[in-house]
Amino acid sequence: MNDRQKEYFRLKLLAWKDEILKESKLTLQALQEENVNHPDLADRASSETDRAIELRARDRQRKLIAKIDAALQRIEDNTYGYCEDTGEPISLKRLEARPIATLSVEAQERHEKREKVYRDE
Repeated sequence: MNDRQKEYFRLKLLAWKDEILKESKLTLQALQEENVNHPDLADRASSETDRAIELRARDRQRKLIAKIDAALQRIEDNTYGYCEDTGEPISLKRLEARPIATLSVEAQERHEKREKVYRDE
């Protein structure tokens, strides 16, 4: 991977991280503003369910940020774009679709097949 490609993916990852952080701030503000005690039990239950769903989504976003940070670190270490399993280059097409990918398509498929076999047992 050349320097231009690395810079492209670095900027893409930073923009993605920025977008997630902005969404998180908006969610936090909305949750703070909605801190209303609903007199109706059904409204309260609905509100609590919405909060729980939103918090789970934010937790997934937090984990995604950790993966983005790891990808940015791999760019700095010059290991970005190489499969952790085989050491072979990950296709640019795959990195474009999933910039945080650590496995090539083939290695990912093998990993998922092994996971499925162990899950079925």
